[in-house]
Amino acid sequence: MIAKRWVRGLVGGVIAVGALAGCEVPPPPEAAPGPTAPVRAPSASRPARPPQPEPPSQPAQPEAQPCPEGGVRLREAGGDAAMGLRLASLALVNCGTEPYVLDGYPELRVLDRQGAPVEVSAATGTNGVTTSVTGVEAAPRKMTLRPGAEATFSMVWRNTVTDATVPAVEGWEVEVVPRPGAPRVRLRLTRPVDLGNTGRLGYGPWIERDAR
Repeated sequence: MIAKRWVRGLVGGVIAVGALAGCEVPPPPEAAPGPTAPVRAPSASRPARPPQPEPPSQPAQPEAQPCPEGGVRLREAGGDAAMGLRLASLALVNCGTEPYVLDGYPELRVLDRQGAPVEVSAATGTNGVTTSVTGVEAAPRKMTLRPGAEATFSMVWRNTVTDATVPAVEGWEVEVVPRPGAPRVRLRLTRPVDLGNTGRLGYGPWIERDAR
């Protein structure tokens, strides 16, 4: 009798242990792996483009000078110097669209760096500066400049200092009235009219020539 009870207790304990074991929660399943990016096959590398040369820069074009109101402009046209005697030529260019008539001599003034008139006796011909200079002693005549044509006149003076107590004079600008009643035309010089203290300048008539 006691043996049967012991056997039943043993069996019940085994059943209870099995029941408890059956109640345990199984571990959660492992998470499924997420989607992965497709692996691209390595593409063939493109050859590097050689550097493209920059287009050559165009030289800056000089701005065209506007034609003054009177239809003409002045420019320097050369000169010469020997043993203190100076000779310079100025050209009057017809930059307008109409013919331009000249007759005889221009009216001339010499100005300093600040644009003020210098003290000089300017007269036609050699004006006692020298005996004879080609161009200065030419005979005046009437002429008509077509558009683009030009005429010149020459100036002569000496760079001489005869009195150390008198300051030397330099002209750096020339003002010209080409014909009576015409607007004045000015030109800044690259080389001065270095008169010393002689105070004397001669100039010739207009001489026609083609513009170059």
